[in-house]
Order: sequence, then C-alpha cells, then structure tokens
Amino acid sequence: MGVLTKKPKTFKVRLNDPNKLVYFSGDKVAGSVIVEVSEVMRVSAVRLFGIGCAKVDYSKGKQRCREEIDYLKYEEVLRLDHQQTETDGSVTLRPENRYEFMFGFELPQAGCLVSSYDGKFGSVQYYVKAVIDKSGQPYAECKQKFQVEEPIDVNTQELMLPVTGAKEKKVTCMFIPDGSVSLAASIDRKGYCEGEDICINAKFENTCSRIVIPKAAIMAKHIYLANGRTKVFYEKLTSVRGDHIISGMCDIWQGRVLHVPKLKPTILGCDIIHVDYTLRIYAHIPGSEKLILELPLVIGTIPYNGLNSRTSSMSSQDGSVNSSMPSSPPSYSEISRDDHLDSSFVPLLEDFDEDDSPIFIRMNGHHLPPPPAYTEVN
Repeated sequence: MGVLTKKPKTFKVRLNDPNKLVYFSGDKVAGSVIVEVSEVMRVSAVRLFGIGCAKVDYSKGKQRCREEIDYLKYEEVLRLDHQQTETDGSVTLRPENRYEFMFGFELPQAGCLVSSYDGKFGSVQYYVKAVIDKSGQPYAECKQKFQVEEPIDVNTQELMLPVTGAKEKKVTCMFIPDGSVSLAASIDRKGYCEGEDICINAKFENTCSRIVIPKAAIMAKHIYLANGRTKVFYEKLTSVRGDHIISGMCDIWQGRVLHVPKLKPTILGCDIIHVDYTLRIYAHIPGSEKLILELPLVIGTIPYNGLNSRTSSMSSQDGSVNSSMPSSPPSYSEISRDDHLDSSFVPLLEDFDEDDSPIFIRMNGHHLPPPPAYTEVN
C-alpha cells in the first residue's frame, strides 16, 4: 500500500498591496505564491492563473439556465529564484524552508473588463489561482479574489444633463371617477456616485378623495440572461417620503435630498448581466395602484467635480417642474397653523407599499378649512 503524501502545510496567494481595494483596467496584479511543506515533496510545476468570469445561474420552471463569459484568462508557470530545478523542470521542496514564487501580470485595457459584481442570480468575479502539479497532475490549489472596477465618469456631457418627467393617474371608486393624482419631477443630472446627494424637485397634486403619500427611492434593476431567457430582479435601496396630501391639496419638493448609499457602479458592457439604476418617484394611493415615475440614473466611480453650477441647474429645473403642471391649489402647509385640522381627526397612514383597502377622508362632522381664495388677473 502506498503512503499518502500530506498536503502542503502552507499554500496561499498573497498580493503585494493588501490595502489595495480595487484594481482598474491596465493595473498590474502582482504578488507571490507562498508554499511550506511538512515533508520532502517533488513538485513538477507551480502554475498561476489570472481569471475573470461572468456567470449566470438560475432556474426557470424545470429548466436550469446557465451562461458564462470570460473577461480575463492569464496563465504562467512560476519559477523559484536561486533554486535548482531538475531537467524536467521539477523542483524539490523541503520542510525547513519557506518558498515564495513571485508573479505579476497586467489587466486588459479599458473597455475589455466588467466591474466586479455579486448578485442573487449571477456574479462577475476576478481571482488569482495557484495550482501545484505533482507527477504532471494537479495536486493542490488556492485562490485569492480581487475587485475590479471599470471607471464611469459622471462628469461626461451625457451624464450631466438634467432628467425630467411627469405622470398622471385617474382614480376611480367602484367604477365611479374619483379625481386624479399627478406628479412632475426633475433632478439636475443623470450621473451620481456613492456618497453624493440627489436633489429632487417635484410637485404632487391630489384631486381624488383619498390621502396620498409622496415618496422617492433609488431602485436597482438586475437583469440576467441565459439560454435565451431573461430573469429580472428589483431591489429597493434607499428612500425618502413626504407629508400626506389630502384631497384638493399638493406637495412641492424643492431640493428634497436623497443620499446615494454605498452601491456598485452601473454594470456596462456585459452580455449576460445588466445592473441599471433608477430614481423612482411615486405616490402611494390607498386602494389603487401607485402612480410611478422612473427617472434613469447612472451610478459612476468618478464623482462630480463641481465645475458646473448645481444651483443654476436646480433653479432651471424648478421652472421646468412648475411649468409642466397646470395651475394647482396652494400646498396645505400654506394654510395658517391655527386653521390646521387637529391631527386626531385625520387617518394616520403607515408606509404601506402593498395594496391596501381604500382610505378616504372621513371627518365625522369636522370640515377642512378652505384653501386661500384664487384671484383671476386679466
């Protein structure tokens, strides 16, 4: 019976700069493969691989959908400095020594890689793998992952353009018209980075009999493609909400701030995985489907440099929001504090995002104060 050879006591990949969190196109990935053995071992080769791969794997009914694309394929055989090798290229490792096999390779240039990503049904991963061959066969292996980020500059002309939109929804009760809810919104640019603030200008108008809640959220849309089929997964990342809007009133947001949390950049250039972001501005209407407006976002890696005036951009958007809506009643906040209805008479709505039973304004004999009177000017 043959004697089983022990696995190496130490076998790992160490990158030269352990504090380097992200690698970019054209960067050099360098380090060493460290090996320590418990007994004398003759190694035929130590091979190193640089691997970058996008994978999709999910079930669609009884079908298993899988797809894979390579973005990085590098291979080399490592040699030891000042170490005698046999004629066949093998080397003998001894227990009392610590061996370091040095390596280094450059990542492809911009446009050839895709940013690292780890999602529910797919991933884009980069790693260094080392393999010890013994008698010409793989004997042991180890891996070390590293993160890759493809730069997206939010200061480009396309991503600096403002984004606007407007929507309206007719509301019914038992097939009887019950007014409408409308919204118009804008943001000063399309591209943002982690840690920046999105300033939202919006107007919500409620002419139905229900209490409406205005909200905004950053949404991620994950798209996976495999075997000619598509899987879509939505994720709500961070949100902000406004005050309840009662019938006949409106709510105006002037620079309402939504902070961009820690996010992976928009995934561009991958044929099987897409990650898109949107700013979803919507009105929750109890007993009815939400009124939803989607404004496209691109999450970049190179932040806004401040050369363009955000203030003037925001001011111009204020005008675009106001002009996109018909003349509307003043906000309820404009009514003097003494005239406000006591809060105990107004139904308190939680932050429901599912369909609820219709909630109407029922005042039990109490009446809302009228809004300030309009004056027509010829």
